[in-house]
Parts: sequence; structure tokens; C-alpha cells
Amino acid sequence: MSSSTSTTEVVKSDTRFFGHPLPLMQLFSLELWERFSYYGMNGILALYLYFQVTDGGLGLPQATAVGIVGAYGGAVFLATILGAWVADRIVGAEKVLFYSAIIIMLGHIALALIPGFGGVAVGLILVALGSGGLKANASALVGDLYEEKDPRRDAGFTIFYMGVNIGALLGPLITGLLQQNLGFHYGFGAAAIGMGLGLIIYASGRKNVPAEARTPVNPLPKSKLYLFIVAVVAVVILATVLWMTGLVNPENLDWWIAGISAAAAACYFIVMCTSPQTNSTERSRVLAFIPFFLTSVVFWAMYQQIFGVLTVYSDGNLNRSIFGWEMPINWIQLIPAAFVIIFAPLFATLWMKLGDRQPSTPVKAGLALIFIGLGFLMFLPYATAPANSTPLLWVCLILAVFVFGELLISPVGLSFSTKVAPKVFQSQMIAVFFLASGVGTALSGVLGGYFDPANQTPYWTSIGGTSVVLGLLALTLTKPMLKMLKGVR
Repeated sequence: MSSSTSTTEVVKSDTRFFGHPLPLMQLFSLELWERFSYYGMNGILALYLYFQVTDGGLGLPQATAVGIVGAYGGAVFLATILGAWVADRIVGAEKVLFYSAIIIMLGHIALALIPGFGGVAVGLILVALGSGGLKANASALVGDLYEEKDPRRDAGFTIFYMGVNIGALLGPLITGLLQQNLGFHYGFGAAAIGMGLGLIIYASGRKNVPAEARTPVNPLPKSKLYLFIVAVVAVVILATVLWMTGLVNPENLDWWIAGISAAAAACYFIVMCTSPQTNSTERSRVLAFIPFFLTSVVFWAMYQQIFGVLTVYSDGNLNRSIFGWEMPINWIQLIPAAFVIIFAPLFATLWMKLGDRQPSTPVKAGLALIFIGLGFLMFLPYATAPANSTPLLWVCLILAVFVFGELLISPVGLSFSTKVAPKVFQSQMIAVFFLASGVGTALSGVLGGYFDPANQTPYWTSIGGTSVVLGLLALTLTKPMLKMLKGVR
């Protein structure tokens, strides 16, 4: 038995972190602080873009600001392709994970220290690239901690996902207070400090990560490495030309990101299905993953409006007064994270108790769309209410419904991705899962451009009703999907 195999087996039999392998704690911590920095910055980004210059912002139109937030979020997920490919073909998941965290920290520092649109451009590009490299590979490393049929697997991903939401709770909480009391750049600085803490914690336990994560699963021949470098340079030049000529601009950036992400996902599905390194069982599972991918796109197009439309809603419609104190605008984003922290352990326990009797992943995904659709329809009773009069408790109830949907599709989807991934496309299949989030997040910016605070009823009705109908349609595809998944549920 090789030392690498020995190390891997020891990790997979480890139960020191609440019955799970100890490296889950290091990955949990890194993801927590990365999400602290990401959501902390994202929580005040739209406000920074559309607040007037006299209030510390950049003075963009609200619709443009919402579109940029959606495009940026989509770009993060689009960057998972690059991060996953580099991990699988060049250096291994662990190294990409570590250096991506450093890039993220540098991006937040740029946002904190460079004023105006220059800081936004440099900061968002660095954070998007770093977050893309970290997201797919952190999830892949969690998958490496368990055997394929280990009953702890879904619970482990749910614990990992709880770390995501602790960070998502603390990030906007801190940056919102700093932005309200000291200014936007102090909030961006706090995001940089949070990412630095995550790096320190992860670096202290890097040696505990399974050895197989340190090497590429499908190494690129050294003779072809120059092609990768040429491709990167070509993409950078093309993006620069498109921006400088105005073909890509702040008003249509969300459409571009959504389209590129969708095209990239389609290419990946084609490559995985036609690759000679993919066997017939793996190919069937990849095809069955496509309806799940489309369901995820719709879900995230709805859910990610928390950072665009619902931030605008919090500013103009939500009653943020609590016993005479006015809650920061971006604290609406704390509510879903708090509910995930509360309900994630309950969902994890439920899946553990049900075991093989739990609903299949396709069923969970269809129910997720129905839940979030109902959540949007719950905005209708206050669609014509006066400014800043919607009760906070009512919005909390709506966001609890959102979170029930989230817990049915997001952590479960991560686990599902690692189960159906062909052996030589491990990180890249997770990147495809995140691409669904990328397309959906970019589309959330597109949809957000149609939100009219003065005429809300058509928006809530069309968004909510469409989601419920598509959720019911997804449920009808469950049986053929399960047949093609060949034993994976």
C-alpha cells in the first residue's frame, strides 16, 4: 500500500470532528471566512454602486447597480471553470485552493484602498478569480474525505454548508455596521481581514488534507502547457477589446456573463459525454444531471435577488425600525444565513435518520423551486403598501421559505455533483454545478432590472408563479432521471 493511499484511508476513517474527518474542520473554517469576506463585501456592493457620491457611493442608476452585482456573482461561478481545470490538469485541488484564498484577500484590499471605479474593477476581478478557484476545489476536497457510499457524506456537506452560512451571517453584519458608521471602505477592509484569518487557520492544517488532493487527477502533458498560457492571454485580450469598444458595458454585463456561463456549461456536458475516458455508466449519469442543472439555474436566478432586488426593497419598502433603532439596509442578507444555521443541522439529522428512505435529489430540487416560488408570491400582500412599511417579521417568514428551498438544493447538489462526476472530471463536474449558480446569479441581475418599486405586483406574480410551475414540471422528470442515474440518488 502506498503512503498516499494509506494517508487517504486514514482520513476517510477519521471521526474526530463530530463523527467526521478532522480536515473537514479546516475546510469548514476556510469556507466560513471566505464567505464572511464574500458576503460582507457583496452585502454593501450594490449600495456602494448606487448611493450618491455625497453619501460615499459611486452614483450609478439602481438598475445598473443591480445588474453589476448579478454579473459579478455570475463571474465568480464562471471562474470556477478555470480553477477546477487548473486543479484537475495542472497542480491539484489543494494548491489552487490555497493560492486562490490569497488572491481573494488581495482583491478585498484593493476595494478597501483604491477609490472609485478603479478599485471596483481591480477588486472585483481579483475576488471573482480567487473565489472561482476556491469554490469548486473546497467542495472537491470535502468529497475526497468520504467514500462514495459513505452515509456521512450528505451530512458532511451540510455541516460544510453551515460554515458557509456562518460566514454569510457574520460578513454583512460587520460590514453593514462599518459602512453605516464609518464608510464603505472600512467594510471592504473588514472583508480583507476576514479572508486573512481564514488563510491562517487553513495553513495551520494543510498537511491534514488527503494526499490525492495535492496532485492533478488528469495531468496535462508538459508539452501542451503553452496552449493553456496562450488561451489565457487570448481571453484577456478579447475581454479588453470588448470592454474598450463598448460592446460589453455595465448595462449589459449581466447578459454577457449569463450567456458565457451557459455556453461553458454546454461545452462541458459535451466534453464529458464524448470523452473516451468517460464510461457508459458515467455518461448516463452526466446526461441525467442536465435537468438538475436547469432546475438549479432557475432556483439561483430567484434566490440571488437577495443581493439585488431585495437590497433595494430593504432600502425603500422594509420597515427597518427596531425599538427606535434603524437596522442597516444590507442586514436583510443576514436573515437567510441565520435560518440556514438554525435549520441546516435539522436537515442533516433528517437525512441521516431517513438514510435510503429520504427523497431523491431530483425530488428535492423540484421542491426547492416550489418553495422559493411560494416565497416570492408572499410579497404580494404588501405590493402596494406605503414606503418602508412592510413588517420585518413578514419578510423573515418569506426568507425562511427561501431557505427551506435552499437546503433542498444547494448542499445536496454539491454532494450530488461529487457522486455523478466521471472519475477524470471530478473538480470540473463541481464547476458545472457552480456554473448553474453562475447563470442563475447573472440572470438574477437581468430579472432585477425589471423590478419597479412603484408597481411590484406583476413582478412578484410572474417570478413566483413561474418558479412554482417549473418546480412541478421538474418533479415529473424524477423517474426517468433516477433510471439514468443508475443507482445514484
